[in-house]
Amino acid sequence: MAFRLGVDVGGTFTDILLVNEDTGQTHRYKTSSTPEDQSVGVLHGIAQVCAAAGIEPAEVSEVLHGTTVATNAILEQKGARVGLVTTRGFRQVLQIARSFVPGGLAGWIIWPKPEPLADLEDTVEVTERVSTTGAVLTPLDEEDVRRQLAKLRTNGVEALSICLINAYANGAHEARIAEIAAEELPGIPVSRSSVVLPELREYERAITTVANAYVQGQVSGYVRKLDAQLTGAGMDAQLSILRSDGGLVSGAVAADNPVSLLLSGPAGGVTGAAWAAEQAGFTDFLTFDMGGTSTDVALVQNLQPRIGRETTVGHLTVRATSVDVRTVGAGGGSIAHVPPLTQALRVGPQSAGAVPGPASYGRGGTDPTVTDANVVLGYLPSQLAGGEIGLDAEAATAAVKTIADATGLNDVERAAAGIVDIVNENMFGALKLVSTQQGFDPRDFALVAFGGAGPLHANALGKLTGAWPVIIPPSPGVLSAYGDATTSLRNEAARTLVRPFGDFTDTELAGLLDELASTARDTLLAAGLGEEDLTVSYSADVRYHGQGFEIPVPLDYAAFAAGDGGGFTGLRAAFDKEHERLFSFLLDNEHELVTVRSTVNGPHPEVTSITLEAGGTDPSAAERTRTSIFVDGATVDAGVYDRDLLLAGNVVQGPAVIAEMDSTTLVLPGHTATVHAHGSLLIRPAADPKE
Repeated sequence: MAFRLGVDVGGTFTDILLVNEDTGQTHRYKTSSTPEDQSVGVLHGIAQVCAAAGIEPAEVSEVLHGTTVATNAILEQKGARVGLVTTRGFRQVLQIARSFVPGGLAGWIIWPKPEPLADLEDTVEVTERVSTTGAVLTPLDEEDVRRQLAKLRTNGVEALSICLINAYANGAHEARIAEIAAEELPGIPVSRSSVVLPELREYERAITTVANAYVQGQVSGYVRKLDAQLTGAGMDAQLSILRSDGGLVSGAVAADNPVSLLLSGPAGGVTGAAWAAEQAGFTDFLTFDMGGTSTDVALVQNLQPRIGRETTVGHLTVRATSVDVRTVGAGGGSIAHVPPLTQALRVGPQSAGAVPGPASYGRGGTDPTVTDANVVLGYLPSQLAGGEIGLDAEAATAAVKTIADATGLNDVERAAAGIVDIVNENMFGALKLVSTQQGFDPRDFALVAFGGAGPLHANALGKLTGAWPVIIPPSPGVLSAYGDATTSLRNEAARTLVRPFGDFTDTELAGLLDELASTARDTLLAAGLGEEDLTVSYSADVRYHGQGFEIPVPLDYAAFAAGDGGGFTGLRAAFDKEHERLFSFLLDNEHELVTVRSTVNGPHPEVTSITLEAGGTDPSAAERTRTSIFVDGATVDAGVYDRDLLLAGNVVQGPAVIAEMDSTTLVLPGHTATVHAHGSLLIRPAADPKE
């Protein structure tokens, strides 16, 4: 038998999912993350889950991994010292940036401008020039290149990025500089903009290429180390890394293009949520992934996550395809505090993380966190993560009491309820960013809640958004690992055009799409997939002539291949529809094709869905005890249920607590949780006629 591992590393927990590829049977394990070296937690979790399944690590054939190594390198500013080579006259491209200052009218007074990832002293100019059509206007001065690289060698740069003007149209000069750099700066990794991001816009291309070089050393080092440790553990397994757009790439490809991994972790959760929602019969939904450090949200239509062309981590925004995920600093470990100046309760974004963790973990933490508040309110069992973490109720109460004293409430339960209410509002704000602010009504969507803390707050978020049902998937605490284990290899190729529709025929564009698809296929074929395993999709960035931004729109390849003019007619209509949805108006300007891309996907691995035995509506056989919880300003009696004992069709009446190994679900008064045949809990208001 062959086994496949999904591995997701978060700020607080590392989740492991083991899948038997023959039977679809799964085993899961949750362990504390090890921020100082993520591979330590990963190897520990793999050893434990293999032992639980009764197999040897050598039986694992694939390790599919969502990682935050690239993200953390950016957030913690622990990347390499990067040298930047650009065209003469463009040395301050990163300093000028987009002249955008966040905040209000006086933001420019108080905003501390982030330092570029490549210092000005490590930025050099070379003599060369290429036109927007790719024609060489000024040949590359190779002696000048050697002189400039010598300066960077003296400065001690650890990575090199090359971004020349209009290199998206002709990357020959960048390629030659890379060859010279191999002689002048031996052993230094090189990132070329014509490879990393062959698209229009000088600043976006430069910052993305520099970011790639900045994190490349850490990512490649981590991939090599993890690969070696897997081998040392007796595993001859293929290591694949999840990209920000929800696709997989081999470890070697990920090491060469790490900027595509900045949202690797959150993308796995969205992929897993799509798998679970499809099993429950829903295609349109919001995702709500609440972990120990942060909460990630996204919107999915027709089981397809919305894909963005920008990725933001901290203060850094790069141009890289990613699932449109929004993140807020709200998690189980988010610390509650009362600033002396305002005396107003705040929650996050500071987090207790995995070390020391919330006060209730008993690891030395004393700050009051969201987890501690949930313990005080009676929402959490005495142990988490299958018994790996015990909860100290007295320590949680002592921590939350500091908030009660600081706010003058003198009531620990009400202080805890305030902490939970505020963090719920913070997460509601994130959900509005991907729904109402994008022109979508959340009431038209379900809400899929997961992560270790998501199911605990899901019912409350359903009330705030009006998104019903709230879907709690099987094993919600390790759903991101499910996503890692059920996604496919992916690659894409793009070409910037910046030409009006009238400059092309349908047949000409179809030919270009074929070229791009062939380029994107090469990486997947090299990974061992067959031509018959691959599927291709196409998209285009379109704008009205004169606009300074573009909108991504799917392309119907068959319509262009037909060659009868229907391709551009359909593309024009699709763009107008999306533009009107986003901005409520249309223009008469000519449509302009900015960038086209082909995306090639490998086959999706299959994970056998859970099928529960039917058991009628009565869930009493799964009830383990009764407990008191504080909700809606009063203490009420609630049933505590073992989720593993619930059967299909069981209806749990709120208030109730449903416990399992990796998460806990809270059902509020006036709501019910119906057990779906495939294992999900569907929470709705008790009066909902769909119940």
